[in-house]
Amino acid sequence: MEAIPGTNLMSSPSPLSGTTGASPDWESVESGAKKSSISSGGRVHDRKEFLHRFVDSESLTENLKTWYEETIENSTHKEPSFDVPFELIDLQKFDYALGGVPFQQLIRMPSAIYASTSGAAEATAYLALEDFLHASVKGLWEAFWGQDETLPFYVSCVYSSNLRFYQAEKAISKGRLGGLCATAVMLKNPRHPQGKWDDILELAILRSDIGSLATVENDRKPCLSILGEALFLALRVLVARSISRSNIPLSLNSVFVLLVDTQYGGVLKVEGDIRKLEMDLNDVYGCAAEWVKNNASITISPIDRIWNKLGNANWGDIGALQALYATFHSITQYAGMSKNSIEDLAADHSARLQARRIERQLGDSWVNGNGLFRFQQRSASPEIVEVHEESFRLEPDKSMKLEIGSIVLIEDSNWKKEYQINEVLTDGEIPYYIASSVEDPDTTSFLYVGSHPSQLEPAWEDMKLWYQVQRQSKVLGVMKQKELSSKYLPQLNASGRIIHPGQCRRPSSGGNCDRQGCGTPVLVTSPVGRTVADMVRLGQFGTDEAIRCCHDCLSALSAAASAGIRHGDIRSENVIFVNAGVRQTYFVLIGWGHAILEERDRPAMNLHFSSTNALQEGKLCSASDAESLVYMLYFSSGSHMPNLDSVEGALQWRETAWSKRLIQQKLGDISAVLKAFADYVDSLCGTPYPMNFDIWLARLKRHIPEEDHGKQIDTSS
Repeated sequence: MEAIPGTNLMSSPSPLSGTTGASPDWESVESGAKKSSISSGGRVHDRKEFLHRFVDSESLTENLKTWYEETIENSTHKEPSFDVPFELIDLQKFDYALGGVPFQQLIRMPSAIYASTSGAAEATAYLALEDFLHASVKGLWEAFWGQDETLPFYVSCVYSSNLRFYQAEKAISKGRLGGLCATAVMLKNPRHPQGKWDDILELAILRSDIGSLATVENDRKPCLSILGEALFLALRVLVARSISRSNIPLSLNSVFVLLVDTQYGGVLKVEGDIRKLEMDLNDVYGCAAEWVKNNASITISPIDRIWNKLGNANWGDIGALQALYATFHSITQYAGMSKNSIEDLAADHSARLQARRIERQLGDSWVNGNGLFRFQQRSASPEIVEVHEESFRLEPDKSMKLEIGSIVLIEDSNWKKEYQINEVLTDGEIPYYIASSVEDPDTTSFLYVGSHPSQLEPAWEDMKLWYQVQRQSKVLGVMKQKELSSKYLPQLNASGRIIHPGQCRRPSSGGNCDRQGCGTPVLVTSPVGRTVADMVRLGQFGTDEAIRCCHDCLSALSAAASAGIRHGDIRSENVIFVNAGVRQTYFVLIGWGHAILEERDRPAMNLHFSSTNALQEGKLCSASDAESLVYMLYFSSGSHMPNLDSVEGALQWRETAWSKRLIQQKLGDISAVLKAFADYVDSLCGTPYPMNFDIWLARLKRHIPEEDHGKQIDTSS
């Protein structure tokens, strides 16, 4: 890609190098001797002094050189240098949610091919980047938080010589274009209209060589100068937030930085606890580099195309989608969970698809279950023949539905096994089955069937199947690898795909054969039991069951927590009661498809059962699963389930229920130990303090009826 001329955009040295003068964050700091202190005031003082001295990105880059080289050397094709910030399935879900959201970038991004030799192209590039970010923020805010709410954000540029903020147009008019080093999405601050570093939501760095990283060889391997500059800017934001007097959530420990040129772009995410930054005011770049090496989690997305050759943003393509998703998370950090969730808007995709079909006057028989058209192969003939209209009607491609008595042949990595369907169940949304092995009919298992891999554009329901089958297979596989042993956790029996007897007509080039169901992913787990939701409907969930359920689910959470795994989707459909073929009955926590394995994973969103932290921030705290367990016990014990239709309403209900102690009172009617447990969970919600599983397992065990006192509690590996 041809370079755009200009002092800033084209120069290889960072425009932040050699910066002199104080930043805006230092204006209120009094001069005098600076001494470290263990007091809170001393830490704030040191961090202000740190910001005052932390002004040169090249110095940080130099300190990171050895770490960067070791990171690149240790990477392989299968294990890249840096992980990705977003899973493809989450981007696809987000894409569905944006189906009805209008975005419009009015200032076109200049094409590098036609760039002039003057600085006009560079000036236009900065103006276009500002407009792209403004269009992104405005579109997302109106779609997810509501058009009635005033947009509380604006876009500005960072000037390198003093680290202050200017609109690009103003900087250009004053001849300061060459000094611009980044563009930022910022929170409007009436007290400081000129902008402060702790007002920054998201940053974007405009450089000429980002497109060169879009190759397979350079995938997620940014050059050290770009990475160092991005880390420098992100670290300034995190330190500024830590000393801010604004009402900033404590969980704001991550920053997204967009890396773009005039055609390509990617997302870099920096996350870490800035409180672990050891302040050495005599070596601010050295201690910053140590924090990056030891405490920062750095993830980088693949570099992909954002703007086409006309300068228009490809809003629906992966490059722009990654940038939008980063902006969405940045807004969520400040504004909290949106009124309209991604799940709610994505669910409208099927309705939009149906409306399009009606608009085009298409009947049901013309499309398959995915909304995709199938084509029939016809032999070529030179003859002109009469074709009846009925011959064009295509049979709908029925989804994979199994009936009682069906035999399913499953191919695992090591073997093939046949299962017979004994019962068809549903979790309220999607079906699953009770099946038994043909070789051992007395042993039953749960069998989950996913979506056929040939579906190019799966429906929203198929995403739920992906979590139920593929994602849950991954989670249970991780548990198996870590040798977690607890009877309160589901056991992975098989994870493979459905095949059929006889010759498979799979194309030699790969893919799947045309036999129905062939290649469909499948998951088999045990034990089998009746869900708590079914027990409640049948009036079989009493006091003893509630206490035992709390104990057994807490045992499962304890075992998973020992391996760093959290559930993220506790509800009455995901807890089963096992009483067939066992000496003593017990509960098992199932449905691990939304489990949190890594920091970037997100829990399921359920207005009745999700924890407050999950609804507000899309993340779990240490007590979030226990909070969801309390809600499940509360609703399963006869409490009325309120009609909740928004995240805002769900949060309001939680605030009222806890403040009026409605949950504690209801659980207190069942057992004093459940009331005490609810009080304990309430005290932990939203805090970083870990759950003390052992003490509550011991207390709950003492309240389980006598006949169960002899059972062994196996809570960890």
